Amino acid sequence: MRHDHAPGRRVTRRGLLAAAAALPAAALLPGCSDGRRRPAGGRITLRFQSLAWQQDSLKANKQLVAEWNRQHPGIRVQYVQGAWPTVHDQLLTSFEGGEAPDIIHDASDDLADFAYGGDLADLTALIPPRLKRDIPQRSWETGTFDGRIHGVPFLQEPRVLIANRAKLHRSGVRIPTPEHPWTWPEFEEAARRLTRGTTYGVAWPLKEPVSATLNLALSTGGRIFHRRRDGTVEVRFDAADQRVPRTLHDQVNVDRSASRTTLGMGGSDTLPGFFAGRYAMVPLGFSYRQQIAQQAPKGFDWTVLPAPKGTALDQGVSPQTLSIAEDCPYKEEAMAFIDFFLSPPNMVRLALGDWMLPTGQEALKDPALRVARYDWATGTALADSLRSAPAQSVRGYPEWKDKIATPGLQEYYSGAIGLDILRKRLVEDGNLVLARYQR
Repeated sequence: MRHDHAPGRRVTRRGLLAAAAALPAAALLPGCSDGRRRPAGGRITLRFQSLAWQQDSLKANKQLVAEWNRQHPGIRVQYVQGAWPTVHDQLLTSFEGGEAPDIIHDASDDLADFAYGGDLADLTALIPPRLKRDIPQRSWETGTFDGRIHGVPFLQEPRVLIANRAKLHRSGVRIPTPEHPWTWPEFEEAARRLTRGTTYGVAWPLKEPVSATLNLALSTGGRIFHRRRDGTVEVRFDAADQRVPRTLHDQVNVDRSASRTTLGMGGSDTLPGFFAGRYAMVPLGFSYRQQIAQQAPKGFDWTVLPAPKGTALDQGVSPQTLSIAEDCPYKEEAMAFIDFFLSPPNMVRLALGDWMLPTGQEALKDPALRVARYDWATGTALADSLRSAPAQSVRGYPEWKDKIATPGLQEYYSGAIGLDILRKRLVEDGNLVLARYQR
């Protein structure tokens, strides 16, 4: 990994960053210059690539950029629109071509190869003390690779159960709460009881099955990825790892309490069937509440339930992150913008815009995120149970996911292969993939 700036030099500038948003722009200008980005008059331009896409989120992002530019005329931030489905390949191309954005919006589980490859700046000594204190260590771990922070985590979402409230009450099942969630056996029993006539108890949208499987498996102690003493990673698929996949498989193929047709769907694809009463529950990310609130038929009564609990309520998350390109010549100024962007009031605006939870503890206390409407309070109650997803720092994870785990889990959940074949693929074939990245 490249380190163009000595750590000691960065430490001496931390005082600058603590009050960066309040300082005059001229005080932040570095001694180096870059003719490509420094127009006449001394003003510098930082390119910020955002992946915001929902209307409220786009509005919040663009408003914050405009506010920064009004307050800092010497450091202009240029908003650049990116897209979640193409961001990994787009960043690969831009890094290789030397045209990467200065400030990069991504997800923490997409950062490993860029971090280890030297494309992302080491932010460890650049992060202002206020921001470092506000975000808990369990969240910082999601953006940390080989002991260095390469991404500032700022928005996250638990996976929850979105349920038809009328069907829940008619079934007589116990309604779970964050304080008293269902266990996995209780969830299986509830799904069976909710399966009536043409209604399935649950619909699992598993077009992208890997993150859902790995992150929920954390509740049963499953990790799948295990780091050896020498720092290398191996894939295992032991009893704790198998508990959640076996539940999903059995609901589809044994109990018939889960719909087979939704296995190839994305989350949004299941909503028409949910509204029509074909499924009583759908496991989705917390942010799907926005689509449901906007699209549900008038009078449709829905509620948010916590995901089932195993040995713990823990689940893995891959927060949205902000990073700085290693090639950015104005890293201190870029971090000053990130510090402004992620101040507690601004983090609340971003969370409300994306219908997600902020990582910052001060923002999480905001009353707007703790109301009963749209079950915001249920989500905030789950914030302490969110942990770094097991695959976060694994080199080669994207290839393992795409070539090994996705097809393997899809076949297993559909009943095409059994658990032994799935285990052989995930472990034996998977470790061959990871070995190429760990030589």
